[in-house]
Amino acid sequence: MIENAFYTPEVQGAYRLHSLGGFDLADGGRIPDLQLAYATYGELNAAKDNAILIPTWFSGTHATWEQVYIGAGRALDPSRWFVVVVNQIGNGLCTSPHNTDGDIAMSRFPHVRIEDDVRAQQQLAAELFGIERWALVVGGSMGAQQTYEWAVRFPEQVLRAAPIAGTAQNTPHDFLFTRTLMDAITSDPGWNGGEYRSNADVAEGLRRHADIWAVVGLSTEFWRTEFWRGVELPDVTWSTFEEFQERFVQATFMAMDPNALLTMGWKWQRGDVARNTGGDLAAALGRITAKTFVMPIDEDMFFPPRDCAAEQALIPGSELRVLPSIAGHFGLFGFEKAYLDEVDRNLGELLAAEV
Repeated sequence: MIENAFYTPEVQGAYRLHSLGGFDLADGGRIPDLQLAYATYGELNAAKDNAILIPTWFSGTHATWEQVYIGAGRALDPSRWFVVVVNQIGNGLCTSPHNTDGDIAMSRFPHVRIEDDVRAQQQLAAELFGIERWALVVGGSMGAQQTYEWAVRFPEQVLRAAPIAGTAQNTPHDFLFTRTLMDAITSDPGWNGGEYRSNADVAEGLRRHADIWAVVGLSTEFWRTEFWRGVELPDVTWSTFEEFQERFVQATFMAMDPNALLTMGWKWQRGDVARNTGGDLAAALGRITAKTFVMPIDEDMFFPPRDCAAEQALIPGSELRVLPSIAGHFGLFGFEKAYLDEVDRNLGELLAAEV
């Protein structure tokens, strides 16, 4: 096991662990004791009809949702809703390659799919809270992949769905993009076949990984207009775009565990709800009964609105709501008030809708 301060409550905020025991995976592997990291906000009412589920995105944790999206007066107001944020398997907080031991540690960690996350979340909700139906499932990026999987796999359990900046079936472009992210890590000699002693051993690979994110995760307009000058972090400043890249994007990814990123990357590449219907995407999305708002980000370069719109057209009764963000995919971090206001407006409308 490797200690990594990035995944501690001091950095990520408070969370709890729940053991699901032995958990069989879709690709044939098994996690002997699957620990899911989760955080809750608000109180579950007696009818258990005010529950909202949020799955996390690639490299992300519950922290961003707590800091950016959940709060009094917001659509995700914990005085009204019981919000459950469940970290995805392998993200560094849940059971992951670096924080387990035995036969599945490090390079021996089994392949995990989006459907494994969703089945695990369903089990957690039933065991801890007795939740059988969600008022809303909402997630961004890989969280959107899980949102789609929930709505297709368990349509009777999802009343409303809001996939943000993500697709139901991963595209070839995304598959190749993710491969470059993974190759940046594994090409570092310090990766050592996944058997490094510390994430610091893979510093150059993680730095290259971050640089790829800066090129595609942030839009050309973000860089051209110098929007980065207005991005603020506690006790961190920058005066050039190179300093922003070093002190924000590189610093963030270089704190993470390489094998955790690889586990999530493999999962992201293979996200596909059509696995539920023998490869028929239209049939899969046609199973969705949830009131659904599909919400791409206008400047997103690898989940562009046209890809999301093509899928939205296959979901009965759904609506396309394009979100504005000059930051592109990284708009998910809530750099702009206009973006956050639009998210709140859409989610508020969705939660008010009769279903």
